[in-house]
Amino acid sequence: MDKDVLTLNEASEYLGVSRSYLYKLTSGRAIKHYKPTGKKIYFKKEDLDDFLTSNEITSIDEVRQESDRVVNRANNRQK
Repeated sequence: MDKDVLTLNEASEYLGVSRSYLYKLTSGRAIKHYKPTGKKIYFKKEDLDDFLTSNEITSIDEVRQESDRVVNRANNRQK
């Protein structure tokens, strides 16, 4: 899709969710949306991408690396 602003139908297709689920997200204000005339709902593609990449789940390797970094820093402070 080359458009920057999507309709509800286009946004649901882009996200791979049903229209009813997308309505639920908008009514719960869980996803950023726009209603310029107070009726039709529009979405910026950039906001949809932000929604898709929110709530990142850290991999086990990343957790281990961070843990090692914290332990090493604590050990260096004790010296």
